[in-house]
Amino acid sequence: MSDLSHPIFARLYPRLDAGCAKAGGAAHRAELLAGASGRVLEVGAGYGANFAHYPPEVSEVVAVEPEPRLRAKAARAAAVAPVRVTVRPGLAEDLDVDDASFDVAVASLVLCSVRDPIRALAELRRALKPDGELRYYEHVRGRTPRKVRFQRYADLVWPFLSAGCHVTRPTDELIRRSGFTVREERHFEFPASARANPASPHVIGVAVRD
Repeated sequence: MSDLSHPIFARLYPRLDAGCAKAGGAAHRAELLAGASGRVLEVGAGYGANFAHYPPEVSEVVAVEPEPRLRAKAARAAAVAPVRVTVRPGLAEDLDVDDASFDVAVASLVLCSVRDPIRALAELRRALKPDGELRYYEHVRGRTPRKVRFQRYADLVWPFLSAGCHVTRPTDELIRRSGFTVREERHFEFPASARANPASPHVIGVAVRD
């Protein structure tokens, strides 16, 4: 199965993300993709929010999105993207791509929601060429006991409201355990003043396939 239907989330997410973009999310996406080049695989592309930020050194983006409504929006965004983008159905845990066929893989606010993040990371590693880059922008488990406790309580309901998103996932740690060497990484709170937001701890990083 390559489709996952979340009709309410698919309608609300682009509106919510537009507010995040104005608050700094667009700058984070630009930071994530700065310096990318060659052939790129993006998983969980959503409605195509990253497409406008790909630099001209990128020769092609293959964007995978399982939610059909978001995928349709992504196809429209691809049509006006500054680089060539092909949008496909598919799951991060079961990618229909050849081994070692991409220079860069992009995971942007998606590894919190996949059903099996370890398998998804294994698939991304498989798709990357030796020394290929994994570029990630994710919200992650907090770094203080108080924040983690708050996130654990939030995770009792959060996944049902946010298309399977889990705020307690230590995605940054999982990347290190999955055959990647982290080259650079930045942790931050976003929005900076959102102490009551269980999804505020974020990370942007670049890891290289071992």
